Amino acid sequence: MAISVFIDASNLWEAQKAKGKFLNYEKLLAFIKEKFKDQNVQVFYYTAYPADGTRSYNLEGKHKFFTFLKKGLGFIVRKKELKRISINTEEGEIIEEKGNMDVELTIDAIHFSYEYDTAVFFSGDADFLALVTYLKRKGKKVFIFSSKNNISRELRTGGDGYSDILELEDDVWGRDIKRRPE
Repeated sequence: MAISVFIDASNLWEAQKAKGKFLNYEKLLAFIKEKFKDQNVQVFYYTAYPADGTRSYNLEGKHKFFTFLKKGLGFIVRKKELKRISINTEEGEIIEEKGNMDVELTIDAIHFSYEYDTAVFFSGDADFLALVTYLKRKGKKVFIFSSKNNISRELRTGGDGYSDILELEDDVWGRDIKRRPE
């Protein structure tokens, strides 16, 4: 038996903001191993990040975090730079950033499905319902973790189980989120 965990970082960020705390990914990994009674866990982490020079703050910490996940915890980190789209409005030009990783997550979940019996998704995105349904038809167990304010009704009931991440024990949570000074 094996477990693959698919973390949609942008979706999970919303839960962390609601909780006011960062997840401790080392403790989260231990929680998954204990909950599903399996030490054979592979974790995929999907994220998009701002391009250098687009923020008033240093992004080095974010890249160090990705390295920690990869080298420190053995996660498979899939990342890409946010795409910047210029949009003309009545008020003038605005820049919108997009960094959706749903396709990458879906491809990995299908491509590596021969390696696991149980899929665990940290996302509440209704777009994943087709993937969840596909995996269940292939005989996989599928569990969803998201937050009550960020889970689609379809995904909440589409898997073999749903857990509200905001209700997880405090031992998976890390330090408090502090807002950057303006």
